[in-house]
Amino acid sequence: MRRRSLLLAAVPAGLVALAGCGADSLDPNSNEASPSPSASATPPPKIVDGPLPAITAGRKFGEKPTVAKGPGTPSKNLAVRTVIAGGGRTVAENEFIRADYLGQIWDTGKVFDNSYDRKRPLVMQLAQGSIIDGWRYALQGKKTGSRIQIAVPPAWGYGEGGNPKAGIKGTDTLVFVIDLIESFNSKSSAKGTPVPQTDAALPKVGTGTDGKAPKVTVPQTAPPKKLVSQYVLEGDGPELKADQTVLCQFQGLVWDGGKTFERTYGSGRLSQFSLQQMQEVVKGLAQGLTGKKVGSRVLIVVPPELAYGDKPPSGGAIKKGSTLVFTVDILAAM
Repeated sequence: MRRRSLLLAAVPAGLVALAGCGADSLDPNSNEASPSPSASATPPPKIVDGPLPAITAGRKFGEKPTVAKGPGTPSKNLAVRTVIAGGGRTVAENEFIRADYLGQIWDTGKVFDNSYDRKRPLVMQLAQGSIIDGWRYALQGKKTGSRIQIAVPPAWGYGEGGNPKAGIKGTDTLVFVIDLIESFNSKSSAKGTPVPQTDAALPKVGTGTDGKAPKVTVPQTAPPKKLVSQYVLEGDGPELKADQTVLCQFQGLVWDGGKTFERTYGSGRLSQFSLQQMQEVVKGLAQGLTGKKVGSRVLIVVPPELAYGDKPPSGGAIKKGSTLVFTVDILAAM
């Protein structure tokens, strides 16, 4: 089983910030949705530039760093230092990031978590309730391509309770080195190469990459009997594996009539879900994404037996026996 990152706040993940969780919602955790970002009861931390321990090896962006123990007494404020300044886009609160990181305890230098060994960068939203506050405040305004080092006091980490499973006490200051690889917001799109759409029996999907919903034209013919999964834009990232979580833009339509029942495009939000969880909701969507490359736009046509069959969500556009059409922009995965 893949080890869960210790950085995630102690709240359900589900489909993070999924738009339109109504009658046709795809959310496998709709009864325990993640909290929306809201005003914190605690004022923002004061950000200072130190003290911070030395990085003694692995000093290049993307290399696993080795970090010395903390020098003396840590600050009670949030210490933040840009070790390597990147030239990418500036990250804002509530956006998603993809980042490699290493975390250790100030006093002992003990490493409690890192993504470098897993070779799967973290993909997470910089929003209250989604990630520890030390990261949320430290990374706002930083540019992708940057290496950031931070020291997080308990108030902005795991609080008085600490994280016993990770060996973190409620009094521990935590040190992180973070390689900020990419960021994503509600205007992000797949950026792959267009693939010819030559099958007249399948829907035609727009290839615009401006973050707006691509136009989908469903043919006035009978739907295919089997699952269809084809590239509209083919990216050059790694192929999705069945145990991964995907960050994406998507829209879902009903084949008969072409009515949209759910979408993130234009909603101000992105969708993040586990392919394993999606197997329990719309199996064909999970199967259609598995093996597709990050950075791609994919057309997926799901027959009823791999969707909702004769038990559709009540009160929505999806009826018994509906074939569903999805377009999915695969932005990132972990």
